Amino acid sequence: MEPLMVTLSFLSLLFFLFILYELAVQTRDQCCYLLHYECHKPSNDRKISTKFCGDIISRNKKLGLQEQQFLLRAIVNSGIGEETYGPRNIVEGRENSPTLGDGIIEMDEFFMQTLDQLFRKTSVSPQEIDLLVVNVALLAPVPSLTSRIINRFRMRHDIKTFNLTGMGCSASLVSINLVQNFFKSKKNAFAVVVTSESIAPNWYSGKDKSMILTNCLFRSGGCSILLTNNRAFKDRVKMRLNCLVRTHLGALDEAHTCCMQMEDDQGTLGFFLGKNLPKVATRAFTKNIAELAPKVLPLTELIRYAALKFVKKAAILKLKTGIDHFCLHPGGTAVIEEIRKALGLTEQDVEPSKMTLHRFGNTSASSLWYVLGYMEAKKRLRKGDNVWMISFGSGFKCNSCVWEVVRDLADGNVWEDIIAGYPDKTTVNPYMQQYGWIYQEKSETLKGAEAKVF
Repeated sequence: MEPLMVTLSFLSLLFFLFILYELAVQTRDQCCYLLHYECHKPSNDRKISTKFCGDIISRNKKLGLQEQQFLLRAIVNSGIGEETYGPRNIVEGRENSPTLGDGIIEMDEFFMQTLDQLFRKTSVSPQEIDLLVVNVALLAPVPSLTSRIINRFRMRHDIKTFNLTGMGCSASLVSINLVQNFFKSKKNAFAVVVTSESIAPNWYSGKDKSMILTNCLFRSGGCSILLTNNRAFKDRVKMRLNCLVRTHLGALDEAHTCCMQMEDDQGTLGFFLGKNLPKVATRAFTKNIAELAPKVLPLTELIRYAALKFVKKAAILKLKTGIDHFCLHPGGTAVIEEIRKALGLTEQDVEPSKMTLHRFGNTSASSLWYVLGYMEAKKRLRKGDNVWMISFGSGFKCNSCVWEVVRDLADGNVWEDIIAGYPDKTTVNPYMQQYGWIYQEKSETLKGAEAKVF
């Protein structure tokens, strides 16, 4: 009897060890690694200069003097420089009569450039891709954008695809979350995330002030991202995803309606930004960081913060105790500055976001990857560093994630030929030089000045 008991005990121990091994392997294979990413830099003939911005405004015959004054002030304060990019139909002066083809051409240029480079630089074949996620909020052609990519690169018939629309500027992290969950059920997989926004057919040609602001900030761009959970690539990957938190306030009416696509009172389609947007964004951000902080900050910092709150003293989380770099969505100079103050960050912390806004504008969901590219081009990302990405989107959503850098990074990416010039503290605001008179001119004298400038 005793040898039988010993044998059963030994077998039970082996079974227990086997279960532990399987759990360890399963957890290991669920890691989400960032292998490479490619940001889109359109051709120079699509650049939107200071003068060209004035030309676009003058072409909109619906704008009165007050609307022109409002729009020019917004451009002057936008933080955008001379070299952002627009779609071809706007460059050609056809923003009032866009076609579906304009939107598809804009996407095709981005797809082909970035995906070609992504597959070439990583030596991963398009036929090896197991999952494809495309997020473009304001363009949903039939066949879908995922189908266009599959057709162009002759991908496998069993590839899994997701085509996301309506997610706004937070969509790329929603896509990363989809990949993260997919990796939990498939080993040694490759996933591609393609993130952009369609500007060509969505330029607002009306005069509603709450809808015309989007024309000031949004520009053409995009990013293609290759991810894997294959540990054979662990020495080649750039970063590993530590955690991802999604916050959605869509159950609240004021959050659901604070930014949305709609028609103005004259039937012109555009994108509405409500006055309550900052309040909603603050609420979403607070909830998101409350869930994220325990996952990334040391226990000592959480105890310190809780103790100060308990005695009713003003307290700010010291995020730098667990985060080394802040990849903030470049939604506008005011947005970046408010986040900087709220989190107690330095100018250097927000420099990548401000420089991205200056050079490329707000490219919606892909903006975060231009910010990350700036950090990498500046050789600031060192092995072991934690990078916090945070974005906001319609709905209303606040999504964030933390990546761990697994090796020293120094790829110039889309910044390679221009990074030496950033940040240039002596740079004069070209829009202030061209349109600074808007702050001195009264509305009755605006017309004469308008004739001089436009």
